[in-house]
Amino acid sequence: MLKYIQNSFLLLSLILVASCAEDPTPKPNAYLRLSYPEANYSDVNLDVPFTFQKNKFATQVGVKKMAGADNYGVNITYSNLKGTIFLTYKNINKDSKNLMEFMRDAQNFTQKHTIKADEIIEQVYINEDRKVYGMFYEVGGNAASQSQFYVTDSVKHFLTGSLYFYAKPNYDSILPAAKYLEKDIKQIMESVTWK
Repeated sequence: MLKYIQNSFLLLSLILVASCAEDPTPKPNAYLRLSYPEANYSDVNLDVPFTFQKNKFATQVGVKKMAGADNYGVNITYSNLKGTIFLTYKNINKDSKNLMEFMRDAQNFTQKHTIKADEIIEQVYINEDRKVYGMFYEVGGNAASQSQFYVTDSVKHFLTGSLYFYAKPNYDSILPAAKYLEKDIKQIMESVTWK
């Protein structure tokens, strides 16, 4: 019995000594800190019927002649962000039916994202001096494209654009990059000049 009491006393002493340490402090939540370079824009004058400004952070700009007269595709690639801004230019040919068709296609293209989107915020864009009128769409949620737009002069030129990432659309993960490139898309819209 004495042996049992000694072992119990020894065990109790060890528990008391071990429990006299400092209280454990939980580690704070860690957040991924993404930083991107400050945007530095320069003029882009390609062999297409419009000019615009792009961020120098973009690693590549490609042009492709598309089917139809005066129709072009321009891809602005951001390899560090694994994303691309796709621009599509179409000539209206002074035909109001073409204008209405192009606008309807651009709006329908954005509305296709409502299946996965939490919200779609529309912002009207008007620049009377340069004859540029259009709409910017900010798409929230796990949609394939977070930003889309179209601009036109309503007579000859029609330009659409959309942002895509080469990753599964997880809104929380791509949000910082999407917000960074949203500014670049708005700069493209605001700097478009028709030739």
